[in-house]
Amino acid sequence: MSPRLGFVGMTHLGLLSAAAAAAKGFDTVAADPDDGRIAALRSGSLPVSEPGLAELLAEHGTRLRFTSEPTALADCDLVYVAPDVPVQADGTSDPAPVDTLLAWARQSVKPSCVLVVLSQVPPGFTRQRLAPGPALYYQVETLIFGRAVERALHPERFIVGCADPTAPLPPALASFLAAFACPILPMRFESAELAKISINLVLVAQLSITNTIAEICEGIGAEWNEIAPALRLDQRIGKHAYLGAGLGIGGGNLLRDVATARRLAAETGGDDAVLRSFEANSRHRRDWALRALSRALAGTVQPRVAILGIAYKQDTAETLNSPGLALAEAVGGATLRLHDPVVDLTAFAALGSAAGDPLAACANCDAVAIMTPWAIYRGIDPAALAPTMRGRVLLDPYGMLDGAACAAAGLERHTLGSPAP
Repeated sequence: MSPRLGFVGMTHLGLLSAAAAAAKGFDTVAADPDDGRIAALRSGSLPVSEPGLAELLAEHGTRLRFTSEPTALADCDLVYVAPDVPVQADGTSDPAPVDTLLAWARQSVKPSCVLVVLSQVPPGFTRQRLAPGPALYYQVETLIFGRAVERALHPERFIVGCADPTAPLPPALASFLAAFACPILPMRFESAELAKISINLVLVAQLSITNTIAEICEGIGAEWNEIAPALRLDQRIGKHAYLGAGLGIGGGNLLRDVATARRLAAETGGDDAVLRSFEANSRHRRDWALRALSRALAGTVQPRVAILGIAYKQDTAETLNSPGLALAEAVGGATLRLHDPVVDLTAFAALGSAAGDPLAACANCDAVAIMTPWAIYRGIDPAALAPTMRGRVLLDPYGMLDGAACAAAGLERHTLGSPAP
């Protein structure tokens, strides 16, 4: 018989994980002590913008039971504690929500239940929460904003932190993980907690090296997009490497792990110089748009600038460490027009006026900056964009628009990793 599952914490991580469990055929309790949050979920109002989530819930919602009552967990064989852990712009975070919901779940689960902390926590956290009663495990989450449904349904592997990694996993946990048909890697708590941080630090290293070389390309006449395919064919780097030039490290998760690693290095007498360089490189690259804009508009009096994209990346409404938001806050003396297909721009009314569509935002502007690579912006026709503008400056860091078409329309296009026009 399949184990009965519970997920506690109906924010991004918990909701996606519960929906994936239901999609795999498991009866699932989706619990949260916030009555308002549960009422909203029951009515179909989602707390996050995530492609495919509404469809996943609609298809498999009959196996999900939304509740704010902890007693609903009493019959569960396996309960995940999975609240989002808030992250500040400097990478600091507080796992207090995990403690709160872990205590909330423990008051109702049966002794034979298996509890699993799914939220990201610092090394040492889970072992310190061991207590008499239900067994406690830690599992590395695989959430990526904008790709959360895909990652929840098709994980590459499961990393499971255990008090004793040599012992077999409890049947309920083993049965659930087996449904995803991917490798399962048991290890001690501290190793699992550090494994997630390690993965993100390697990604940060790839991003930092990519952005550093892309900037060199801009200065010497090389093209990063010509170099990247050669790196992907090197077996030591690989075809899935993070080699897309970007505007620093957006969001909060990667910077959180850099900050955590710096703290651990300081506590253990390690060298954190490379970690500090990652943070400095991110800040420098985030300001690429401001530097390019300042050069291109030098001498322009009270310029009008359209910023397309306020989310830190496409397919999410998250704005923490957003390059577009950083540009809007840094541009002095300019009149700004803002557009984003998902972000509620009323919260940023003090920065500039919102437009209902991209071309309307660009009307009569001296410069346009496409700061988030939303798919909607790829559909902008340079021949239609240019006549709406007062100037000709286009910041297209991610290469959303066709370069030849931009040149034919007379646009001065600036792109990451390419020589400046």
